[in-house]
Amino acid sequence: MQPQPHIPPATANAAISAALKSQRARKNRGSYSCGRCGQPKKGHVCHLPPLDVPSTPIAPEPVTSIAAAASSTRSTVVSLSSAPLRQSFTNLRRALSFDDDVDARDETDLTDLSLDTEIVQPGRFHAVGLWEVLKRLPPSGLLMAARVCKGWRETARKMWKAAEELRIRVPKRAQIGYVGSLLQKCPGLVTLTLKLESDFDATTLACIAFSCPNLEVLEILTCGAAVNRISGDELGRFVSNKRGLTSLKMEGCSNLGGFSLTSTSLSTLWLSDLHSLSKMIFNCPNLIEISLEFSQQEGDSTDLVTMVDGLGRTCTRLQNIHIASLKLSHIVVLALTAVNFRCLRMLSLVLGIDITDASVDAISSSYTNLELLDLSGSSITDTGLGMICDVLPDTLSKLLVALCPNITSSGIQFATAQLPLLELMDCGMTVSDPNSDNPLTPQKTSGYNQKMFIKHKRMKKLSLWGCSSLDALFLNCPELRDLNLNSCNNLQPESLVIQCPKLEIVHASGCQKLLTVAIRKQISENFAAGENHMTRKRLADGSKRIQAPPSLYQETREDDENYPAKKRRKIEKEVCTIID
Repeated sequence: MQPQPHIPPATANAAISAALKSQRARKNRGSYSCGRCGQPKKGHVCHLPPLDVPSTPIAPEPVTSIAAAASSTRSTVVSLSSAPLRQSFTNLRRALSFDDDVDARDETDLTDLSLDTEIVQPGRFHAVGLWEVLKRLPPSGLLMAARVCKGWRETARKMWKAAEELRIRVPKRAQIGYVGSLLQKCPGLVTLTLKLESDFDATTLACIAFSCPNLEVLEILTCGAAVNRISGDELGRFVSNKRGLTSLKMEGCSNLGGFSLTSTSLSTLWLSDLHSLSKMIFNCPNLIEISLEFSQQEGDSTDLVTMVDGLGRTCTRLQNIHIASLKLSHIVVLALTAVNFRCLRMLSLVLGIDITDASVDAISSSYTNLELLDLSGSSITDTGLGMICDVLPDTLSKLLVALCPNITSSGIQFATAQLPLLELMDCGMTVSDPNSDNPLTPQKTSGYNQKMFIKHKRMKKLSLWGCSSLDALFLNCPELRDLNLNSCNNLQPESLVIQCPKLEIVHASGCQKLLTVAIRKQISENFAAGENHMTRKRLADGSKRIQAPPSLYQETREDDENYPAKKRRKIEKEVCTIID
């Protein structure tokens, strides 16, 4: 009999406990061989260490965050990904959109997985490896994997239990019971996003309220012809009962009729497709951001002045306000300025054709710390832009004045020159021919041809879509990354100068073909000039070695017929994406 190696008491006790537990779990399954040494497992205590088991102690609790962000062919929940154990609820990774193919799953720290290696690994399948495989499965695949064995079922159960963020797309053929069965598996769910392709009502809210007691963020999106049949009273009861809800975003709210929302935890509220609301009561003292989008149907009887007065009495901490309605007028703006939200940083009043320069004067005199101002669809003129520049030169970083036909290129140039902190500007459909019903058709009326010269050090995004009267453009923006020139069909290639070395994307749909070629050429020249800044070396004879521009090198190689085409493609580098 060969002498056995010495086994420390702690290791022996742990091995004996694991063996007894394994035997109890497999009473009637016969004899098996040890997965470590190959000897018969019955009555055997293995002296070898576990395969690939982490040497650091395993956390006593499962991972704290599992985000669902991919889609399946049935209902769509994305694959589950784990986050670090110390990640708090308020710092969860923002989920990707449903149509985004980018995989932004966080890397998993293997030592943070609280998995019982004796249970979850059939054969030699390590627990961590099994977790990594199963977390990438869609919900239907995860449900099927749970039927394989006890270990896989236990791993899937822990995975559902640890989920904190879930995104589900519910197709027409799916029932609300299937959604409820998934939600019941995730008792710790904090963030939920539903994209519904069929009609839904208060039953959906009841299912969410029952299955997600710790829910903080809820987003309900509609797709296709789906109809939201939730009434205002049902929505108010849901918000008042969910005391931990901090963010609510809902689309298709055309059947609310009227509502009264009472919550001390709600900080973000987005409601869209509103129409003819009889009452709007917001008893939310901690509300910070509100977005109300009304449908553009005729006959809307909503009283916006009363709504604004109510917001001023009960929601004094508002920082971001967005209202999109055809009923916006100067009277509504006066009611908004009379409330005087002291913390207001973002103000967006969209589609208010009755908003004039007098409204801008009232806004600029009441709110002097705005960082974003959106007056798209209003009737303001260059004078209104001058008022904005006089009051907000030290704070305003985003200005949106699209669909404002009374603004000219001179006003846009003045605004960019007087707002040094400006990073985003949208001037779509401003410099356009008012006699043209279709901006896609070229306009040759010389009376409306305008030129624009913009020079800015911090501008990152500039939108000039639909400016059909613009025939000359000069841009000197070293930080510009996104440029929108869609439907600028009168812009001439010989009158275009772009000096933006960091430009990444240009939208040029509906423009002349020659204009697209000119844009691509100028961007390549700017990139080549920016790259050719390497240190010049002085040779032994006193001459300097100067790096040749990449464009010259490419043209020389492309003209050479003996140079292989494959090598030419390797040299070419796409520095900017042009969408035409």
